[in-house]
Amino acid sequence: MGRWLVALAGIGLLAACAGSASPATTTGTPSTATSPQGFERVAARVTAADGEVCELCVWLADTPDLRSRGLMEVTSMGPAEAMAFVYPGPTTSSFWMKHTVLALSIAFFDADGVFLDSFDMEPCTTPTCPSYPTATGFTVAVEVPQSTLPDFLLVEGSTLHLLDLPCE
Repeated sequence: MGRWLVALAGIGLLAACAGSASPATTTGTPSTATSPQGFERVAARVTAADGEVCELCVWLADTPDLRSRGLMEVTSMGPAEAMAFVYPGPTTSSFWMKHTVLALSIAFFDADGVFLDSFDMEPCTTPTCPSYPTATGFTVAVEVPQSTLPDFLLVEGSTLHLLDLPCE
C-alpha cells in the first residue's frame, strides 16, 4: 500500500508547477495566517515559449475595489498560487505595496496574454510607500510570492490565459 501512496504522490507532483506545493507565508502560524478574502478563485494556464504548461489557481481582482485592495494585510496566499489583477482594457499605471506584508513579484501581460515585463516589490507597512511603474498597455498583472515567477512560468516568452473555470 505504501508504494501506491508514493506513486500517487509522485503523479500529483508531476502535474503541479514547480513551487506550487508550498504557498508563501510571512511570520505567523497557520492559525494566524490571513489569506485573501472576498475574491473569487479561477484557473489559469501559463504556456512557456518551449511549450511547457503550468496550471495554477489565482485570486481574481477584476473590479476597482478588489484591485485597490489586492494583497493588503495578507500573510498567506491560501488555496491559490497568485493574484490576477484584470483590467477591462489596456492600461498603464503603477502598483504600490501599502499595507502589504508579503514580498511579491509581479508580471504583466497584454490582451493576448503575451508577457510584457516583471519585477520584484518589497513589503511596505509605513505611511509612505514607493510606487512601481507598470508595463505599458497591460491588461493583466499577476502577483506571486517574491522570486517564484519562474516556478509558475511567468517569464519572458510565456503567455497567460485566465480560464472561465473554478480552481480544482
